[in-house]
Amino acid sequence: TRLILNSKAQDTVLHLAAKEGSVEDLEVEDVLKVGYKGIKCVESGGPEPGVGCAGRGVITSINFLEENGAYDDVD
Repeated sequence: TRLILNSKAQDTVLHLAAKEGSVEDLEVEDVLKVGYKGIKCVESGGPEPGVGCAGRGVITSINFLEENGAYDDVD
């Protein structure tokens, strides 16, 4: 993601959700960044290693993106 965005790591969906209070308080524009050649990037995030399930962060992020139309204009 850093190479595609030509920048430092972006904030994760889970980090921003924790900061804002919940995933429902986020907007797609908060988490989705467009990089090189129009590639859309999102970082899911997850718990600290050894604490919880990393898959949960991925599921939460994908559900958020689907519910908010992030995939509507892609093939």
